[in-house]
Amino acid sequence: MALPKKLKMMNLFNEGNSYLGQTGEITLPKLTAKLENWRGGGMMGNVKIDLGFADDMTEFTWKLGGIDPLVLKQFGAATISAYGLRFAGSYQRDDTGETSALEIVIRGRHEEIDFGNAKAGDETEQTIKTVWSYYKLSIDGQPIIEIDIPNLIYVVNGKDMYAEHRKNIGL
Repeated sequence: MALPKKLKMMNLFNEGNSYLGQTGEITLPKLTAKLENWRGGGMMGNVKIDLGFADDMTEFTWKLGGIDPLVLKQFGAATISAYGLRFAGSYQRDDTGETSALEIVIRGRHEEIDFGNAKAGDETEQTIKTVWSYYKLSIDGQPIIEIDIPNLIYVVNGKDMYAEHRKNIGL
């Protein structure tokens, strides 16, 4: 029997600034393909055709205790990759003690800053939704997935999934 690796520690960095002890919860981006049904003449059933990534895939939601002036100063960024966030997680198996490092790096801009409820003496938390145009996931220092939407980069386990497409359109 083997136990799964569970998140034991984490940190979030905003433009290199550590939020250790301030980050309450993070909703990591879902990797979602946009698949559409296709049933051509003579086919006995549908197949799903890959049309790229789902529209809501680029959301990264995170929470901070209190209020953070840095995030507020970043709101309204003019470019799609204005700010960098880095999630660093340490996962561990409780049967063997083995640990793994998960790192997700994104570049994007904040779409929403929710200040939540404000009541003196109660917990305060702000929720930030950052939409990304660049994403990279690494495990134990090894890049697994890299997506750079505006530059047509899509690499999975070292394989450039869009190399032929870029070549076909003269890039």
